[in-house]
Amino acid sequence: GICEENVFEFWAWVGGRYSMWSSIGLPIALSIGFDGFMELLEGAHEMDRHFIEAPFAENMPVLMALIGIWYINFIGAETHAIVPYDQALHQLPSFLQQLDMESNGKSVDIFDQPVNYKTGPIVWGQTGSNGQHAFFQLLHQGTRYVPIDFIASLKPEPGFEDHHFALLTNMLAQANAFMEGSQDGSQLDPYSCPGNRPSSTLLLDELTPRNLGALIALYEHKVFVQGVIWNINSFDQWGVQLGKRIAGEISERIDTNVGDFDASTQGLL
Repeated sequence: GICEENVFEFWAWVGGRYSMWSSIGLPIALSIGFDGFMELLEGAHEMDRHFIEAPFAENMPVLMALIGIWYINFIGAETHAIVPYDQALHQLPSFLQQLDMESNGKSVDIFDQPVNYKTGPIVWGQTGSNGQHAFFQLLHQGTRYVPIDFIASLKPEPGFEDHHFALLTNMLAQANAFMEGSQDGSQLDPYSCPGNRPSSTLLLDELTPRNLGALIALYEHKVFVQGVIWNINSFDQWGVQLGKRIAGEISERIDTNVGDFDASTQGLL
């Protein structure tokens, strides 16, 4: 019953995790205004151009992808933490979790052959202000090797300058502590942190739609590069489709037998 000229078309081959740039982004435009949505697209386009044109030695998605390959396939990291020090980015770890794990959680290559190496880390995290008092202890002194991406903006919101300064100083202090450790010279001290724990720090001038678009595109291209190196298809999700198909079959069986189910239930009552 909707007029054809009022329908926003959407291609079936675009996965949900890559769809925010399309007509699916209409709620974003409604939320922040169409000018803001255009800024989001422009920021992503700038990162697209950087990815296409920058030499590998200066190419941010390529460098991030290669660092991740090193962590996963050579050092043996199983997980990767995303820790934004900005409450406005509190949903970013969940967004990047889907982007990465649904794209590269594969065990078959593009030639339908099983792979004999690790692909796609377990991506997780939350804002740094909460994470410091939740899981940082394990990252500092635990036995697991967990690379971290710290993300923050330099410009504070008006009226929150002191709070923002405290967040930034805490983030820089944590990154330094992960890298250098306690520096007390005694690794046998139970209170000593060994250091040499990997992290990367991404700083935005300020959190704007343009910079957010560039940040998300940066991670999209990183995931794509890793998929190319692992020789897997980052744009399908057959495991997800399997669950949907089985759910449909179960639903049909319940609908077919719902009369018998109701009768047996009443008998039990």
